[in-house]
Amino acid sequence: MQLTNYHLPAIYLRAALGLSYLWLVADRLGWLGAPGQPHISWGDWAHFMVLSRDTMSFLPDALVTPLAILASLGEGIFGLLLIIGLFTRPAAIGSGLLTLAFAISMTISRGIDAPIGYSVFTVSAASFLLATLPAYKWSIDALISKK
Repeated sequence: MQLTNYHLPAIYLRAALGLSYLWLVADRLGWLGAPGQPHISWGDWAHFMVLSRDTMSFLPDALVTPLAILASLGEGIFGLLLIIGLFTRPAAIGSGLLTLAFAISMTISRGIDAPIGYSVFTVSAASFLLATLPAYKWSIDALISKK
């Protein structure tokens, strides 16, 4: 079976994943507003770390901050790469692995309803699906492959 009409859904998926990641990073860095303001989840790094400690409560405390930093860097890098379409396949695989790690951590710490309710498994699956597409039209990857 040949995929023929996947270009627009792929662009939509790249944009949705990428913008979501960048939004979350901007929120935890306080760039979108202060804690407690409407439409702000954390508003600063300290509030984000409260959730991170809860989500990674099964790990030694010394690992939580480095893993939260690593996750935030991953989200920022994957978000940017997906939006511009550079290294799209590796970024999509990284996105899938990162969100799968989130889903597993949330399941261990809070039960299966948490990652299902926040659609974390869905984001992971969507990322892996994006990684399987044969090409990424309207991307830097497509421009590079033409040369």
